[in-house]
Amino acid sequence: MKKILVTGGAGFLGSNLCARLVREKENQVIAMDNLFTGRMENIKDLMELPNFTFIEHDITQYLDIPVDQIYNAACPASPPAYQKSPTGTTKICILGVLNMLELAKKYDAVLLQFSTSEVYGEPEVHPQVEGYRGNANPIGVRSCYDEGKRCAESLCFDYHREFGTKIKVVRIFNTYGPNMDPNDGRVVSNFVVQAIQGIDLTVYGDGMQTRSFCYVDDLIEGIYKMMNNSPEEFLGPVNLGNPGEFTMLELAEKVVAATGSTSRIVHCPLPSDDPTQRRPDITLAKEVLEWVPKVALDEGLQRAIGYFRTVLFGNSGAIHSREIP
Repeated sequence: MKKILVTGGAGFLGSNLCARLVREKENQVIAMDNLFTGRMENIKDLMELPNFTFIEHDITQYLDIPVDQIYNAACPASPPAYQKSPTGTTKICILGVLNMLELAKKYDAVLLQFSTSEVYGEPEVHPQVEGYRGNANPIGVRSCYDEGKRCAESLCFDYHREFGTKIKVVRIFNTYGPNMDPNDGRVVSNFVVQAIQGIDLTVYGDGMQTRSFCYVDDLIEGIYKMMNNSPEEFLGPVNLGNPGEFTMLELAEKVVAATGSTSRIVHCPLPSDDPTQRRPDITLAKEVLEWVPKVALDEGLQRAIGYFRTVLFGNSGAIHSREIP
């Protein structure tokens, strides 16, 4: 039996990854989360499975568990979440990965680090390739996350060079789908929640900034392939995301149309250090992992809308008593 630790296992990506891993009965999956942004409701169905265990624990504190694989997904990933506790976010990025690298070193486990497209900052190369070193602001309001993830990548490669620790690094671009928190402040969840409630959709700036949106099932399959199907010597980093590129206005219009909403689109001031372009070059993922995303944005939005309707309204049609922006 393979023992697998997923940090951030009750979060958006972590919980979807756990659901993928427990399908293989020979896996013993351990989800670890301090529940700062993770939610127990994301893993409530998994809790009944014999090959799944949950541990409430803060990754900045070392925890000794014999494991074969570690997926390090622990970290707030939306600007409102990580800006709520910027120093805490930096600690999670740095102390958290150090603890996981020590664990991997002790048990000769493989550590797969969840990095981010945010390491590219305000890109001067478009689309972004893995060899591009980025244009990030080290002292801006987003730097706790951007620089934290850049340092985490550095530590992974230093441990590999100095100690021979087994590592894999993926750079994740914008992802959406089930188990997103309606309050997490990311653009897809914001737009969908606003649209299905008939609230004005808030577009920041002129709405011409672009993003690429990957449906979560596609992303999880890419992560799985990186850990389990890539050559041992292939460490990454490798971009994982959908190369389809859309402006924020295009996304807002798609959400309004898909929900049949009467919501208007309104403009708000652009947040500090918000990148104007973001799109992955996934040539490396195609060649080495034989991975390409399959779910188009229109199809993925329909699935996401169904999920958010259930979260907000349940089966009764009445809105749940959640704090919704």
